Amino acid sequence: MRLSVGTKALSIVVHFPICPSSDTMTASVKKPFLTLEDLKMCFSLFCCVYGIGTLGMPGNYARAGYGWATVALVLMAAINIYATWCISKVMMVAPRSIRTFGDLGEWSMGCFGRWITNIAQMLVCVMVPIMFLVLGGTIFTIMFPSSFKETTWIIIMGLTLLPVCLIPTLKEGAGAAAAGALGTILADGIALGLLVHNMNEANDGLSPPHPDLSFKQVTTVFGNLALAYGAGIVVPTLQREHSDETRMPRIIVVTLTVVSVFFLIVSITGVSVTGCQIPGNLLFAISGTKLGFQADNGGVILSMMSMQLHITIAFAVVMFPAFFIAERIFLGLHKTVIDRSEPAVYNDLETPADLPEKTSALEPIEYPSHDAASDYAAPGVYLKAAIIRIIMIIIAVVIAIAWKDHFGDLLDFVGASSTSLSCMILPIIFYLKTFWKTIRPLEKAGALFAIIICIALAIYVSINTGKVLFGSSSDGPKFPYCAPEYQNMVYTNRTYYNITK
Repeated sequence: MRLSVGTKALSIVVHFPICPSSDTMTASVKKPFLTLEDLKMCFSLFCCVYGIGTLGMPGNYARAGYGWATVALVLMAAINIYATWCISKVMMVAPRSIRTFGDLGEWSMGCFGRWITNIAQMLVCVMVPIMFLVLGGTIFTIMFPSSFKETTWIIIMGLTLLPVCLIPTLKEGAGAAAAGALGTILADGIALGLLVHNMNEANDGLSPPHPDLSFKQVTTVFGNLALAYGAGIVVPTLQREHSDETRMPRIIVVTLTVVSVFFLIVSITGVSVTGCQIPGNLLFAISGTKLGFQADNGGVILSMMSMQLHITIAFAVVMFPAFFIAERIFLGLHKTVIDRSEPAVYNDLETPADLPEKTSALEPIEYPSHDAASDYAAPGVYLKAAIIRIIMIIIAVVIAIAWKDHFGDLLDFVGASSTSLSCMILPIIFYLKTFWKTIRPLEKAGALFAIIICIALAIYVSINTGKVLFGSSSDGPKFPYCAPEYQNMVYTNRTYYNITK
């Protein structure tokens, strides 16, 4: 502002505060630690992780004891959280067209990456449903002891799930995932309540026996823990649905940490009253009289029904990716079209083409819809696809019948062989290949150490559990993880052990 007085000019400079721009105001507003959208993602991720892997958590402590089992749980939690975090970091720099785990494999390592990722995912999507069939057959024989044999129930389960699996596409939602997770939480909670109540009535003044530790028992814990944390393959899809992908690493760390706390609670609660004598499956600990008590039948049935709810929902959801991969290989459906001159753009069932770029961190990403059902519109295509799906389900039923007496070994084998590859080893490899030049040496060393440990344990556990699955079965002691004096009789039997109150 200028004022003129006579022939002289008097200059007066007035400073006004600068009005902040909208961008500056937006940046200055600090977001909460977890937004409502973040919490929705946390819930979806929790629902994907918290499943049948929880049933073997107390058994891990029965095998390895409090010390080694806790070390294994913390180590596996750290590796899995890091591996899942690696997927999120790679997704941030990948083209917007990369939306699934298979897409990420090809973008990171070319055609080989796509194939190794699909093979690993195929194994998970086939082997896990086999476990569902085995567990479901056992649950039905427990709930209806005077009806069919376990083999018949497995066949019936395959038939009843067939109509759902023959639907051309399955768009699972948060509601189904929530029901599945709630079923697992209820099953675990009821089973632990029955176990603690009944064991505390019988073990007054007694201390649960400790495991007879061996290298094989400690390392086998790896298989169950690897299966329990198998969430990596769903992260790409969840991340692309978030409006601010930079928040996904925090979501992953928080959610998997909470899940790890749940795992620890289930483990400690179950093993605290049984020691090394708890069965490898928490549900089997409350059924029958193996631990010297007869639990309330209503509570047992309620726990079994809750787990059966999870199995019914999860079977079709987990199996569908395997159907689509098989249809791509054998029928040529859901083809992948890649233009090497541009960032990878996939035109298949998993990844629609021509994806728009994200315009704002606060603006939701809109993807063009892809009608997967149109792939089956040609005459005779759906019939061929249905035949392939039926054959796959028949194979799963046959394998489930063959392995129905080895649920614990099957659980460890699947976790060590396929889940560890797809959810731990491959994600870290993708991350190292993408960011090798910018990663600090200490992080490189830790990542390489995690890969080596996972590969070594995966091979060792797969071989040992595979010998049981593919070899001849033989009846062992009731409590194989204990010292010889506790292998055939529950420790609360005071008469057998000549113990008086």
